[in-house]
Amino acid sequence: MLAVLGLDTASEAVYRAMLARPQDGVQGLCAAVGLTEAQVRSALDTLSELALVRPSHERDGALRAVSPDVGMEILMARQQAELAFQQQRIEASRVAAAQLIADFSDLRPATAHAGVEHLVGLDAIRDRLASLTREVRDEVMTFAPDGAHTPESIEAARPLDEELLGRGVKIRTVYLESAGNSAPTVAYTAWLAARGGQVRVVPSLPTRMIVVDRATAVIPVNSDDTAAAAVVLTGHGTLTALCALFENVWDAARPLVGPAVRDSRGLSGQESAALRLLSEGHTDEAIAKRLGVSPRTARRIATELMERLGARSRFEAGVRAVQHGWLPARV
Repeated sequence: MLAVLGLDTASEAVYRAMLARPQDGVQGLCAAVGLTEAQVRSALDTLSELALVRPSHERDGALRAVSPDVGMEILMARQQAELAFQQQRIEASRVAAAQLIADFSDLRPATAHAGVEHLVGLDAIRDRLASLTREVRDEVMTFAPDGAHTPESIEAARPLDEELLGRGVKIRTVYLESAGNSAPTVAYTAWLAARGGQVRVVPSLPTRMIVVDRATAVIPVNSDDTAAAAVVLTGHGTLTALCALFENVWDAARPLVGPAVRDSRGLSGQESAALRLLSEGHTDEAIAKRLGVSPRTARRIATELMERLGARSRFEAGVRAVQHGWLPARV
């Protein structure tokens, strides 16, 4: 019955027996479920990894089953984390595919590929973006992973935004959650919303991206140096994937203004993203860049997560996060 939540038949049988017969040891469980001692011990290992059984405070060396309401919440949170991880892999694959096209174009500039235009240097990128925004008719979708706006960039953006919104162009932008810490950025997004623009935030973004009229996309060749080079993509298949990527991220995003939403694990979106990056071995500097915060803030978030998990190292934090269902197990 609980296979849909990732629990195999033997482990489910042992878990149910432990709930019904909390005083039974391994031998009693063997008799209750009709399994060998090795099978019961294997099931107990699985249940321990899933945090469905815990050491008993009343009987030394014994295990007790957590209550069904807590247990099912743990399994569902684990499954949600696995789904989120798979979605992130899909999104990363889509971006990697687009960047592979850019790399191929850069390696073989003499053989122009239909649907690919390579831009080198900040001036060429800005000129092409200016051309695209003059031609836009319906919609502009943007990933803005650079964090807060400066007052100068806001003043530069206002006239173009006002002109586009005045023409009825739909503007949707996804920022990092850290942008909410900037008063000028919050004021700018409020100004934008008052004129019909839409802004949402997420803990991290895969890359900078601008999609115009669902027909043309501009993404950097290297996310670490967005001014060096960019690729303009117009191929139907690539645009379909990039538009799907934007819609998936947009649907999962939240409004910029308002308290951070915490999931069933008690983690904010920013903390959940930091934990995933931490488990993947990223440095504080890399985590800070992905979250749009300072390295000091990234270190503070990492330290707080380790304390909550009772971990003394980052590796141990990753292991404990998987055991608690905060992260999906890697296969």
